[in-house]
This record gives sequence, C-alpha cells and structure tokens, in this order.
Amino acid sequence: MANTVLITGCSSGFGRATALEFARQGWNVIATMRTPAPDSMLASQPGVFVTRLDVQDPASIAQAIADGITQFGSIDVIINNAGFAVNTIFEAVPPEKVQEMFEVNVFGAMAVIRAILPHFRHTRSGIVINVSSGAGVFGLPMASLYNATKFALEGFSEGISYELAAIGVVVKLVEPGAAPDTGFPSRSGAESASVTAPAVYQPFVSDAQHMFQAFRNGASSDAIAQVAQGIYRAATDGSDRLRYVLSDDIKPMIVARRETGEEAYIAFMRSIFPYRQASPNTAS
Repeated sequence: MANTVLITGCSSGFGRATALEFARQGWNVIATMRTPAPDSMLASQPGVFVTRLDVQDPASIAQAIADGITQFGSIDVIINNAGFAVNTIFEAVPPEKVQEMFEVNVFGAMAVIRAILPHFRHTRSGIVINVSSGAGVFGLPMASLYNATKFALEGFSEGISYELAAIGVVVKLVEPGAAPDTGFPSRSGAESASVTAPAVYQPFVSDAQHMFQAFRNGASSDAIAQVAQGIYRAATDGSDRLRYVLSDDIKPMIVARRETGEEAYIAFMRSIFPYRQASPNTAS
C-alpha cells in the first residue's frame, strides 16, 4: 500500500511542487488549499486528492484529515507549508496583520499538528515536516514579523520533537531560501504594498527592496523543484534528523549564524545589509 502525505498550501509554489513530487514518487497525496480550483492541475494527477483546508479554520482541518483517511486509509506524513508575510517596516504593519501572520504561520501549523496527533498516536508512527525558512534562522530587515513567526515555528518544532518521539512520531524542519515565482512573493508583495512606511524610512526601504530583488533574481531557475525534492528526501530518509537546509543561497548566512561567534555573525550580516540613514530634514 502506498504511503500518504497531507500538504497544506498547495495552490502554488513549494506546496504544489511538493505535491507533484510525492505523486511522481508513487505516494497518495492529500493536496489542500484554502480555495480549491475545480480545474486544478493537481486534481488530474493519479493518486492526488484535492480538498479544502484553511489553517485558520479548525473545522476545515478536521474535515480534510477525515476525508483524507477515508480516501486512502491512513496518513503517514503531514507537511505544514501554508504561510505568508507582510515584508515592510514593522512600525507600518497594522496589528491585525501581525495577528494574521501568526495565525497562519504558527498557530495554523499547530492546529494541523494537534488535529493529526490522535491518528499518529493510534498508529504509533508519523512524520511532521514544518516548512520554515532561512528567516527562521537569521534576522532580516523588512521581515521582522516573518522572522518572528518562523523563529517561533523553529522553537516549537524542536520542543515537540522530543515529546513526539515518545509515541514514534518524527518532527522535521526544512529551511528553504529564495525562489522565483513561488506565488509566495506575489501575495507577500501585495500585502506589503497595502501598507505605507513613514517617509523617514524610505531610503532604507528602497535599499532593502533592491537587495531582496537581487536575491530573488539570483535564485536557481529550478529552486522550487529542488526544494520539493529536498522535502521528499526529508520525509523518506528514515532518520530522525531535525533540520534540513534546502537552498544554497542561504548557506553562508546559516553558517555565520550557527558556526561563528555572535560578533562575527552580526558583522557579517551588517556587511550584507548596509543602510543609508535618512537626512535630518526628511519628513517623518
């Protein structure tokens, strides 16, 4: 019998590519999204069951899990991929958007895990893969709130990894970097464009936006496929390894954060993100 994976956030980007990768490898795939499209390319794939799951709606989570088990008999792996960001100056982000980011990126993943655990306890097995980010390891300008959600996801995942090992469940974190055309930057870009930072920040905002665009432009053309393949390897390598860095572009910053001292790390990051201080007569 084929193994079964449930993946959140499959409408585009890493989620859709990961669903296709698992299907290509012969798995049953429960591909979930907030608003499933009737003509979704995933729906035509053998072994793929497309259904609704909104990580902010506990009833939809429970229903997707129940329907997936009915469809395939069991679920072996859960991949928490759904997420979004508002990338701009912290001061400019409305409190309700801060709350929404945590609801999707952190509380949503927690809700999915909570909902699957009775099934995993029953089977005494299972794998939870949480899609983190380089932004879950090192701080970035214009991404402080996304950093906050991914840092929280990293700490939560490590903490529960010890607990769930007691019932035979393995927890893993995957850390991708920049990728072109995932769908994530377009939603995040739209969300970010809806807020306006005070004028005094504009020189900094302009510099940071150009730098992040350079990162995206420098990403491998097959970065999305590489991340999907990396997630598949994490699910199938038979290990209890916790963290996987999936993108070469973030490795220098990962190494600086995890393998050097604090002063060397901060100096390195400040060399990447220099800033122009606003002139005294800039409007606030």
